[in-house]
Amino acid sequence: MKTKIPVDIELLKKYDKAGPRYTSYPTAPHFHEGVNGEKLLAHIKNDNENIADKDLSLYFHIPFCDTLCYFCGCNMMVTRNQDKIEQYLDYLEKEIQLLKKHIDNDRKVIQLHFGGGTPTHLSPDQLLRLGKIIHNHFDFKDDAEVGVEIDPRELTRDHMVALSEAGFNRCSMGIQDFDKKVQKTVNRIQTEDITWDAVRWARELNFTSINLDLMYGLPFQNYDTYGKTIDTILSMNPDRLAVFNYAHLPGMIKHQNLIKEEWLPSGDQKLELLKLSIEKLNEAGYVYIGMDHFAKPEDELTRAMQNGTLYRNFQGYSTHAGINLFGFGITSIGMLTDIYAQNYKKLDEYYQALNKNQLPVMRGISLNRDDQLRREVITELMCNFKLDKSKIEHKYKIQFDNYFLEALSTLKSFEDDGLIYLGDTQLKVTDAGRLLIRNIAMNFDHYLMKKQDKRPQYSRTV
Repeated sequence: MKTKIPVDIELLKKYDKAGPRYTSYPTAPHFHEGVNGEKLLAHIKNDNENIADKDLSLYFHIPFCDTLCYFCGCNMMVTRNQDKIEQYLDYLEKEIQLLKKHIDNDRKVIQLHFGGGTPTHLSPDQLLRLGKIIHNHFDFKDDAEVGVEIDPRELTRDHMVALSEAGFNRCSMGIQDFDKKVQKTVNRIQTEDITWDAVRWARELNFTSINLDLMYGLPFQNYDTYGKTIDTILSMNPDRLAVFNYAHLPGMIKHQNLIKEEWLPSGDQKLELLKLSIEKLNEAGYVYIGMDHFAKPEDELTRAMQNGTLYRNFQGYSTHAGINLFGFGITSIGMLTDIYAQNYKKLDEYYQALNKNQLPVMRGISLNRDDQLRREVITELMCNFKLDKSKIEHKYKIQFDNYFLEALSTLKSFEDDGLIYLGDTQLKVTDAGRLLIRNIAMNFDHYLMKKQDKRPQYSRTV
């Protein structure tokens, strides 16, 4: 398996702009209030009857955290009120009960993920309680992937034991940077020792996959100290790594105003940090999956990329393509064959809907034929770095070059720069182009073409 990805900083600078991450298409800024719980139920009924793959993916959003990380862009809230957390679990159970009766009983769960916030801000007993609720309502396949995001800072071994007993077999933990000055500036003090403890506990309890998160572009990061962080993380031997670009958007995320612009690395310095990350992970043998993700050659993500079953959804890259995803809790997003549905973002609105025995859907979007076509094109590019034109033509009854005349025209500059190959029957992304896959996919985004609102809605592409 080829692991080396060339990094041309001048090309990265040329194409660096704001753009979607394509965890969905159409993307979340285009969701609207025309989608509600009743519309979602109609689509569930349709998929029960017509979808080929009956497997289910479940996502639970746990919004609570112990402290605020100043870089965070997630939907979260700081609380230490156990009654508030218990109340949230009560409402999660109510949402499950409302939704599950509309899903055919023969459909089994192949994926489950807890995200946040900080799922492990729940106590071990609360984790066991939520796990029991889920298993009481859903049947799981024996080989289900059951993952959770954990925070080593308040983690105990009892948390990991509870997760193991609840069926979890993989975990992801944020590190971002081990440098003490960086940690203090972003209000996330996390020592190497407590991180090592979390990794050891996961291995002792037979978690089959451990992912570690880094972030480049944070205040006061520099080449030397960030390089030490990467070396330490590699010594922990994770199965997967995610290397995220810090998106500084204080106009949209108010608490990011606590991070001053002058503390951040310059654009050139940030690209050097990205280059350093990629080169070190390349050298260590990790395979570049796409976007921010790297994995060992034997990992499921790598195998999925090799056999063409890699997929992309709201949790990032996934190993199961085309299955229904149901989101539970505030702000979570469900994805069916031709609809996205997002829950209310505020607790009181979420609770009010459930008190009326209504699904707490705030907004979403139904996909028309053009949306479904473009979603498949973008997904193929994001996951497989190539596109078979004839396959698209046959499935959607179009003439590819005519339908995407404008996109192919704008892609000529990418071909001139050696980022893609435009052939008569296929579009193929080169190794150099893989780092700019978001930019390449953006050429097929109909909503970006007609976008009038110039306010920033997306992070930078590199």
